[in-house]
Amino acid sequence: MKARRQARITVLQCLYELDYTDHAFETALENRLAAQPLSANGRAFANALGRAVADRRQKLDGIAAQAAPEWPIDQIAPLDRNILRLAIYELLFYADTPAKVAINEAVELAKLFGSDSSPRFINGVLGSLVSKNGDRTSQRSAQTVSSEPQALVTG
Repeated sequence: MKARRQARITVLQCLYELDYTDHAFETALENRLAAQPLSANGRAFANALGRAVADRRQKLDGIAAQAAPEWPIDQIAPLDRNILRLAIYELLFYADTPAKVAINEAVELAKLFGSDSSPRFINGVLGSLVSKNGDRTSQRSAQTVSSEPQALVTG
């Protein structure tokens, strides 16, 4: 398995843990890495991506709610919600991940860990987000993991 996919899996597990505990992301990540080590590059990617998503969960949830208004964020399955958080961050705010890769990786995570309907749901929400933003998702080259996300979805 590729290093970045394994890092995304690790981050997804950490985010899921954060939904049910009061652990800090760093604690969750260290526990995961002790059980399933990553390469140095994978570890750095997981750390940067996971911290960024964990610190901005509410903002990312707001973007997800705008992209899927018929699904209140608290009614989305926790696993799907965390896959969306990861993908939305990569899609809109992480310039190193092409939009198609962010969507494909999210769908693959949904296939691996979600319900039968998860891949279709994730793909639909992210497709809606891309449709609402047009080319804005590909014009994020100036932003990095440390950038403060701003919702791109409008009415």
